[in-house]
Amino acid sequence: MSEHSANPSAAAATGRPRAVKAVIPAAGLATRFLPATKAVPKELLPVVDRPVLQYIVEEAAQAGIGDVLLITGRGKTSMVDHFDRRPDLEERLAEKPDLLAEVKRTEELAAIYTCRQPEQLGLGHAVGYAESHVGDQPFAVLLGDEFVNLSEPLLPAMLELQARTGGVVLAFFEVDAAETKRYGIASVEPAESELTDIGEVVKVTGMVEKPKPEEAPSNLAVLGRYVLPGKIFDAIRRTEPGSGGEIQLTDAMELLRTEGTPVHAIVYRGIRYDTGMPLGYLQTVVQIAAEREDLGGEFRKWLAEFVNSDASGGPNT
Repeated sequence: MSEHSANPSAAAATGRPRAVKAVIPAAGLATRFLPATKAVPKELLPVVDRPVLQYIVEEAAQAGIGDVLLITGRGKTSMVDHFDRRPDLEERLAEKPDLLAEVKRTEELAAIYTCRQPEQLGLGHAVGYAESHVGDQPFAVLLGDEFVNLSEPLLPAMLELQARTGGVVLAFFEVDAAETKRYGIASVEPAESELTDIGEVVKVTGMVEKPKPEEAPSNLAVLGRYVLPGKIFDAIRRTEPGSGGEIQLTDAMELLRTEGTPVHAIVYRGIRYDTGMPLGYLQTVVQIAAEREDLGGEFRKWLAEFVNSDASGGPNT
């Protein structure tokens, strides 16, 4: 069993509901990728032969979540189309069963719902639009530009931890000090002993959004995965604009913490793919292509030749 896996029966003993819905905020303009994202949502940029968004929905499905709400914006209806049926395409693929199975699989991963965020005023603002879909139940939030390796799952343990505590559950990863200004950063202390069987769990004692390196309380950054109680929506309504003049989810979670809601996190040591910037996107494509059984051997050979070749000439193709 993975160190980030957990026994679901332990959560059932608490009597608290386990999160069964996920929210993916995906309304941003993706200005770092313009002009490519003028007509194609960043979430649909391909990583080999699957869009980023599919990897994220697959991560939710692997954790037993079959209900996914996409928070979308103008020009992003194609995200929903990717998970819809295409009878015409399926008919053409009738004699290519392997490819047909891959196409049909996108329709079966989860029930996909959408909600439009009319203007982008921060992550907290986006998550707030999920209230009518989620209600007062716990739910997961998966950011639309990062995902983890499915062989090292993270979300199942987060769902387990939230069901046990009833509070906010985050995921952290370690960053260099110079990188703290890009992330929400936490101060932590050891978690309660009864929670340590879930994984590397810490108790969060404070959070700050994108601090300068000299002001950061630690090097633990918030990975784009959250499991939140339904009370987060009231906290979002009471949260004033913060960093960048936006309503930050970090600030809403910190408000709940100061009011007594427990906040815990799992420190993730597995592989995290960040496609939010061009460099990270390219690194993700190369890494996943190199790991593919059907492509990896030939691709790694070509890549080694390319890296070792004269920069002015390149390898033979």
